[in-house]
Amino acid sequence: MFHPITLKKMKIQKFLLIALILVLFTSCMKSSYFQVYKTATSDKLVLKENLLVYEDENCKVSYNLWNEGGNIGFQFFNKKDKNIYLNLEESFFILNGVSYNYYRNRVFTNSTRSGTLASRGRTASKSVTGINYLDLLQTNTISATNTVELMSSSGFSVSFNEEKISCIPSKTSKIISEYNINEKLFSDCSLFKYPSRNKIKTKTFLKTESPLVFSNRIAYTLGQTDSLIKFENEFYVTEISNLPESEMINIKYDEYCGQESRMPTYYLKNVSPDKFYIKYNKGNDAWKH
Repeated sequence: MFHPITLKKMKIQKFLLIALILVLFTSCMKSSYFQVYKTATSDKLVLKENLLVYEDENCKVSYNLWNEGGNIGFQFFNKKDKNIYLNLEESFFILNGVSYNYYRNRVFTNSTRSGTLASRGRTASKSVTGINYLDLLQTNTISATNTVELMSSSGFSVSFNEEKISCIPSKTSKIISEYNINEKLFSDCSLFKYPSRNKIKTKTFLKTESPLVFSNRIAYTLGQTDSLIKFENEFYVTEISNLPESEMINIKYDEYCGQESRMPTYYLKNVSPDKFYIKYNKGNDAWKH
């Protein structure tokens, strides 16, 4: 049991620690900003369990765009009782009318190596005669050791080709992730590049005006048939906002089994599967927009 005065001191110390963290955090984040993109989708995608989901009678494909640069990767779930074969050679990421292959004919290599270290030495000696500090003749033996460290190693590597066809067994899923949506900042005269809290603006777009229209075109076969089933999941950016980091960060103390963490954890605000962001810093740039 803590003494009331001790508890009061502990509360004051915790308050001072939080205040210090907030001051340091605020000073560090003055030059950091986020460009946040909000998207809309075709009517084939619906929001389920905080994911954007497409379904047909054979599969369920789930998206969560929320990531720096935007994650257009997807999770493909096989609803059937037999294998589905996802054809990556016939599947593409499309960005503003330009297609990017999901199959890229690459070779991957995994390497494993282990080693042992041993020492080997040789000692040499000889006699030396001379006058000691008592002016008497004395003979001593001196020696020197030369040590060499030897490293022996062994290992192996395994190379394998990228899959053109990815088999997805019944009632299982695979995650396909290859591309980011966008990593270049959007500039517009209606958006301040480095806004203060009271100068935050939002630029809105119709689909025909959107700077980013993107989709996944996915092809698969049900079982080992030759008949490809194809569909497209399309998105487009409807809003872009520039925000200072103070408007994007929540500070929380995590709790587990009734125990609260002593150190704060930083979380991004307004996380959503139909949004993504680019984080950037203010350097010597003099541009306002």
